[in-house]
Amino acid sequence: MFTGIVSDVGTILELEQIAAGQRAKIGTVYDPDGIEIGASIACSGVCHTVVAKGRDGEQNWFTVESAAETLALTTVKDWCVGKRVNLERSLSMGAELGGHLVLGHVDGKATIVERTEHPESVYLKFECAPEFARFIPKKGSVALDGTSLTVNEAEGNTFSVFLIPHTLEVTTWSDRAQGDEINLEVDMMARYVARLAEFPSLAEIAK
Repeated sequence: MFTGIVSDVGTILELEQIAAGQRAKIGTVYDPDGIEIGASIACSGVCHTVVAKGRDGEQNWFTVESAAETLALTTVKDWCVGKRVNLERSLSMGAELGGHLVLGHVDGKATIVERTEHPESVYLKFECAPEFARFIPKKGSVALDGTSLTVNEAEGNTFSVFLIPHTLEVTTWSDRAQGDEINLEVDMMARYVARLAEFPSLAEIAK
């Protein structure tokens, strides 16, 4: 479980194709002594399991493996050496919930269709599949590349957000441009509500 509050921007140090999919070594400021093998770390919004960790000189790192399904559904397949990725450690019980509850189970991808620079913010408009858009309401929460963001406007299969300077400074959003694909995870509460609405109420069943 995560909150969508990015705590480090890591760098892909090495990539290796393996039978199960892909292995990536990621540079980070996280102290490897504080990372357990088997721990969960969200990498650009995708929950990954740490399979190795270490320190090369002053460079801290950890290694994760991505299965074929992850590569098919997310932007992890586009990783390359030198690419920056948003990182977040898993939520600890009792810790401050600064964003919203995020599982790290990416639903699919959204595409940036517009980026407009403003004096104190950046406007981004996205397009996604209708099956995901129905879970994204105006003023609701959405996780994009692992960042918890508030939806500004939502219409059809498009929605928009505004990014403040702090978010641009501490995440990879300063790297993103029109046409880029982004990992999308809709709010789990919206998904549960929609699922419940698919079933008849107890009163209807009793009739």
